[in-house]
Amino acid sequence: MFQKTLADTLAARETVRITCGHPACCKSTQLDIQALIDRLGPDHGSMHWDLVGFFVCSDCKADGRDRRPVFFTFVPDYRGQDEARTRRVSKPTFGRR
Repeated sequence: MFQKTLADTLAARETVRITCGHPACCKSTQLDIQALIDRLGPDHGSMHWDLVGFFVCSDCKADGRDRRPVFFTFVPDYRGQDEARTRRVSKPTFGRR
C-alpha cells in the first residue's frame, strides 16, 4: 500500500490545514510542510494518523479546556492544476472539408 510522505505533499504543493476539534474553539491553522520535514524527515508519513500525535491546540491548552482530537484538511494545488490544463494545446479531432 502506498504511503504518502511529507516530501510527496510538498512536491504536490498541497496546502495542509489543522483544525481543533473542540466545539468552543475550532481554531484552524495552515501547517508549514517544510518545517515538518526539517523536524520529522522527508520520509515521514503525511496522513492523519502519522501526524495527529504531534499536535495539540495551544488556545485550548491555555484556556484549560480538555484535549480534543485535531483534524487535517489537505487542499490540492488547484492553481497549478489549472495552469497545467491551460498550457495544453488542443487539436481538433475532425478533418477540414
